[in-house]
Amino acid sequence: MLITDPNAPIPVQLRNEEFLLRPLTAEDAALDYAAVMETRESLRLWEQDPWPADDFSVAENREDLIEHERFHKEHRAFTYTMLDPSETECLGCVYVYPPGAKFLAKSTVSAVGPCAWAELEAVIYFWVRESRLESGLDERLLAALRQWFAEQWQLRDTVYVISEPYAHQLQLIERSDLELRFRVREPGKSAPYLAFG
Repeated sequence: MLITDPNAPIPVQLRNEEFLLRPLTAEDAALDYAAVMETRESLRLWEQDPWPADDFSVAENREDLIEHERFHKEHRAFTYTMLDPSETECLGCVYVYPPGAKFLAKSTVSAVGPCAWAELEAVIYFWVRESRLESGLDERLLAALRQWFAEQWQLRDTVYVISEPYAHQLQLIERSDLELRFRVREPGKSAPYLAFG
């Protein structure tokens, strides 16, 4: 399936006993901001960037979310907020990009083995709120995502991308049966991103 096709049926949500994934909107700015600021040290490793700055504001976060919401509506990329069952706390975020997304097109991609980046159907990034990592929520999220993309999105060829310096997420992926398929060098980033599928 070509996820950028305006007629492609993009799932609205993933809900289980532990969390809800639904499209991120500008109205989520305050909840998202709380999770981002709690997780800022890890997100700086994840982004390989000083974002979010210590003085990052809710208003600045809302501006970011407006763009994510617009891209989602335009079928350019899909961002889901991860909420607790009561929908009063943000637990993280999931980002779904086509392999030809603008920032990825500017990157240098090296295949590991007989893989072709252009044949991928989706490139997935995610992060989980710092206070929920000890419970293993990110591991359960990854398992749920793999099932969701296979069954509800009906995608056969996806990769999960992590930042090499973010040791916690790298260890999470390495405990799974996912295999390294690509190294992605984004301009201006000091280390590669690793894509597993």
